[in-house]
Amino acid sequence: MYHIHGGIKIKTYNHVFLEVRKRLREAGIEAFDLEARLIAVAVSGKTKEQFMRDRHLYVPDDSFENAAEDLLQRRISGEPIAYILGEWEFFGLPVNVNHHVLIPRVDTEVLVDAVRDVFRDNLDGIRVLDMCAGTGCVGLAIAANLPFCRVLLADKSQEALKISRSNTMKNNLTRRVTSIELDALEAPPMLLGLFDIIVCNPPYIPTDDLKELDPSVREFEPAMALDGGPDGLRFYRSIVSEWKSVLKDKGLMAFECGVGQADSVQSILEQNGFTDIKTYKDSLNIDRVIIGTYHS
Repeated sequence: MYHIHGGIKIKTYNHVFLEVRKRLREAGIEAFDLEARLIAVAVSGKTKEQFMRDRHLYVPDDSFENAAEDLLQRRISGEPIAYILGEWEFFGLPVNVNHHVLIPRVDTEVLVDAVRDVFRDNLDGIRVLDMCAGTGCVGLAIAANLPFCRVLLADKSQEALKISRSNTMKNNLTRRVTSIELDALEAPPMLLGLFDIIVCNPPYIPTDDLKELDPSVREFEPAMALDGGPDGLRFYRSIVSEWKSVLKDKGLMAFECGVGQADSVQSILEQNGFTDIKTYKDSLNIDRVIIGTYHS
């Protein structure tokens, strides 16, 4: 995997990759193989395909190995790989991420699947409000999969809005997706218009549970995007009661919820006049998404 020249070991790209892989495995990183590949590709400046093609070539100098070492140390210290790379994938879309926004999770793709299934045959166009949008991944994935819809990404964080706008441009969706600063815990502003559906993956971790989260989440992801109040339901109550006023007749609200929260979210919807409530499960058979219909 390497040869000696003038007393110096000359390494291939693959040798450095295998060293990173070995040390991630020894550090207890579960997805050590995938993450080693992601690190190696990121620091090589190559695409995945180019890296695989060139992996047995010798690296020209120490820069590749040094850069890989820097990222490796960050990962071993507990920083999530998505923040290290600055990009993650959600529903097939590349999404920019940083410490101001949550990392998109595969569980949240259930929310997109549910909305896509409801509006799959709609050719008239729908208007979507993505509350607590963060990266914008949910609204952007809906826009990418429902070509007749228009999406408004809303968040109270200016830093999150910067990321959502960069992701809108990154995925060539600027003609149908825009961003706006809105606070989910306040009433809607005037002249916002009406929506066919409000989607939301809100903060839903009970405040006292934040300290029990995995360190990779607790120490690196924004608390503002995690803290759902004393019982984790603060945002559901506010959005359902305050924001139903901007739904069209028979408009929908669709929420992701935490483990064990589905019944409570359903009750909140029912208490606010929502009917035809449906629940969608994630890959672990956990109730993950709740959708209700509002009759104004």
